[in-house]
Amino acid sequence: MPDSDIDTLVEFVGVQKSYDGETLVVKDLNLKVARGEFLTMLGPSGSGKTTVLMMVAGFEPATHGDILLDSVPINNVPPHKRGIGMVFQNYALFPHMTVFENLAFPLQVRRMGKAEVESKVQRALDMVRLGGFGHRRPGQLSGGQQQRVAVARALVFEPTLVLMDEPLGALDKNLREEMQYEIKHIHENLGVTMVYVTHDQSEALTMSNRIAVFDDGVIQQLATPESLYEMPENAFVAGFIGENNRLMGRVTEMNGQSCLVEVDAGGSVQALAINVDGVGTRTTLSLRPERVTINPAEGSCPNVFDAKVEELIYLGDHMRTRVSVCGHDDFIVKVPNSSGNVNLTPGEMVKVGWMAEDCRALDARE
Repeated sequence: MPDSDIDTLVEFVGVQKSYDGETLVVKDLNLKVARGEFLTMLGPSGSGKTTVLMMVAGFEPATHGDILLDSVPINNVPPHKRGIGMVFQNYALFPHMTVFENLAFPLQVRRMGKAEVESKVQRALDMVRLGGFGHRRPGQLSGGQQQRVAVARALVFEPTLVLMDEPLGALDKNLREEMQYEIKHIHENLGVTMVYVTHDQSEALTMSNRIAVFDDGVIQQLATPESLYEMPENAFVAGFIGENNRLMGRVTEMNGQSCLVEVDAGGSVQALAINVDGVGTRTTLSLRPERVTINPAEGSCPNVFDAKVEELIYLGDHMRTRVSVCGHDDFIVKVPNSSGNVNLTPGEMVKVGWMAEDCRALDARE
């Protein structure tokens, strides 16, 4: 939805951050976070996403610009007075306290009565399915259980905003996926606003209402998970979100929203003109592996090329097929394994084809 239409809880207005007075790690950030949404800041290491989170939390001052919480500037408000819940990768639990005491601590700091503390702690533990674990210490829990406690502690005092910084990075794959759904369901049930930082694109796609893709201190694209995957606006986003085939070439024709691109190794490709500067300019063609067909029916695709099967990797629901085509030997095709039998062999010559609307002509990021 357009920023003007949202009920804003957090707003960044012209926010910049420099640690050395010269290099900006966050550059002129203007962003609105809607009340009740799950916004993920996604990007590679050094892209600025964690710095943005630390500025909201109050652990880092903004070099320039304003950060507003519920329309009130919080630049000069100390962290403990912002009323924000935080979850870190290392859990940050007090090891000498029981689980109950860890959760009670933020309530006692707020001078709540004993009965209210007990009620809120128990409710928070039940929420993360650890109702009978209040007497244990963090060291007696598994990594996943400790992370559940950390989430419960961030929620126990009912903040309007919860910040999460790579909270699942230390967990193994299965536990990580389980916790993704756990946190997603907690968010849906409570309606609390969550701002989440990760470099894991599959995690971002799974959990978020919207994703802000960061690179070099700038949001490259802000959109829903589906829009980012299906309609990337530049070559960085196309390459960072999901698997992506890239073909470099030059635009030879433009026709409204369509264009014709001469790829570097020879051959013309029909594509959508998404982010190109006109005829004669270079472009990156972006194409998802699942949108490519091997040996398509004659006349079914406008883009058809000869290819050589280089490698087959069986992945259960599909065969990941690497082919040589258009001068690239790392072109990936995902062949669905719907019949349980994919009849391809390495070294075999095949045709590969795709629709023009599945191929996006983007900026020429070599």
